[in-house]
Amino acid sequence: MKISLPRSILVLSFLLPVLNISYCQKNALARPSEVQYRWHEQERIMFVCLDPCTWQGREYDNHSTSLSRINPSKLNTDQWCKAALSWGAKEILYVAKHTGGFCWWNTMTSDYGIRNTPWREGKGDVLKDLSESCRKYGLNLGIYVYPGDDTWGAGIGSGGKTADSSKQEAYNQVFRQQLTEVLSNYGHITEVWFDGSCTIDVSDILDKYASESAIFQGQKATLRWPGTESGKLFYPAWNTLRSEILKTGIATQYDDDPDGDAWAPLEADVTLYNHNWFWSAANEKKRRTVDELMDIYYKSAGYGGVLLLNSTPDTTGLIPFNDMILYSELGKNISRRFDNPLASLKDTSGISFEIPLNKTAWINHVVLKEDYRYGHRIREYVIEGYSESGWKVLAKGSAVGRMKIDPFLSMAVSKVRLRITKYADLPLIRSFAVYNVENYLFNPDPFSSFEWNLCGTWDTKSFIKGKESLTVDLSKFIMKPGQYEVAFKSSVAITEMHIDTARIYFDNDMLTLQDFIQRKGGSNTFFINRTAQVAQGSKTILKVEMTSDNLVFQNKGEILVRERSQDMK
Repeated sequence: MKISLPRSILVLSFLLPVLNISYCQKNALARPSEVQYRWHEQERIMFVCLDPCTWQGREYDNHSTSLSRINPSKLNTDQWCKAALSWGAKEILYVAKHTGGFCWWNTMTSDYGIRNTPWREGKGDVLKDLSESCRKYGLNLGIYVYPGDDTWGAGIGSGGKTADSSKQEAYNQVFRQQLTEVLSNYGHITEVWFDGSCTIDVSDILDKYASESAIFQGQKATLRWPGTESGKLFYPAWNTLRSEILKTGIATQYDDDPDGDAWAPLEADVTLYNHNWFWSAANEKKRRTVDELMDIYYKSAGYGGVLLLNSTPDTTGLIPFNDMILYSELGKNISRRFDNPLASLKDTSGISFEIPLNKTAWINHVVLKEDYRYGHRIREYVIEGYSESGWKVLAKGSAVGRMKIDPFLSMAVSKVRLRITKYADLPLIRSFAVYNVENYLFNPDPFSSFEWNLCGTWDTKSFIKGKESLTVDLSKFIMKPGQYEVAFKSSVAITEMHIDTARIYFDNDMLTLQDFIQRKGGSNTFFINRTAQVAQGSKTILKVEMTSDNLVFQNKGEILVRERSQDMK
């Protein structure tokens, strides 16, 4: 079924009007670099989060734990690697330094680290152990080094900016040295994670030591955060956006643009305990189920992204036994469902493909992959099954990229067809596979949204010459990183109110509309990104400039806020 390029173009030009297929040639589709492609092919990555806050039963280290108490005597990085392998992860992303500033490698840049604990008499280096274990088990290694540091007054969400400006230059040198150490002393680093971006200029260090590494956030970013810590992407999920937005270092899935000129795939991070990144006895009770994790897998890797699933060793340094069981069950579930297709088609090109089955068989999944090395060519597609009553639509979609998993109600068919109805260039099919997953109950997600919360009101009666400035405190509604929606609803239809400008301020940081807010069409509804972690006492303030087009009739309304649902378009 391989179609040569010249012939296929001639055939397509003849058939397009007949088949009602949309073709729009894109002169220069964005494509992944070799580094991005190798990173993306991993599909599954395991986070490892261990920190002094593990001893505190907190999510953020408050420095209340004496270093003499930090002695993870059973720590075994081989066990961590076995956990990753059990669910099919290809990389371990290790939090070598979290917000509190504790360093898990043997560094002289800080007294707050493993060097000053009883563990291995202060001579231990967890990052060294892990790098050796990863090589032993054939895993890639990624490193998370938080740009901020509480010991320097560069707190959560600071990106490395110190509260006392007189300390900034000194801390810049400390962080640059820390980053140099972790990137230069532990072998190849597949991924560098800057949580919440990085305000310190480290471009020269990245150029020297991480030119073959994928970069998460920061000015050199080549990857993106989806915008939530749910592990789920919004669909459609496009790996492209405008380059000027990517360069801000804080681009998220909000910025998806199928025709964008830059490639930056999405990494969907999620906790194993809902919703805690670090171990505690209480948090173990929040362990997700296999069904929950499978749903997350379908909506991360199955939407064309990469799943980043957390692990969190306890105070002994080991991943808890029941967590290990869960990882194994997850891996077995993925393999059981997708290792053995009923039939498949690989490495071909064109706009319509059929897979005949040896006999009529029940099917309930199709997995489609395009050769995304050449960009997002497929823009819309239809999957159909053939039975005695003819062809029936099983699923429809748009973005494919690395992989799109389409589940549907079980149907007995004798053949399956893929029709690509809209594309930007000749579609290149890497794989088109049909499955019958046993004991699978199809449960389509409804178009749902989270509940609206009233966070304020407005009234044109208080406007002066048709204008008003309004400040809205959203702090109690935005309690975690994620994507949120704020809507200004009118209660009187005869007059209108328009938001001229809207700016969001996180913890008094002067961040602008372009960085964190997107207007929904021409409406008075705005999408807000909270990319940094939210500490206790954090403030989120929205400031808007409003205009009323009618000075005679009064208008008023409500200001509503909600977390953005995964199913919202």
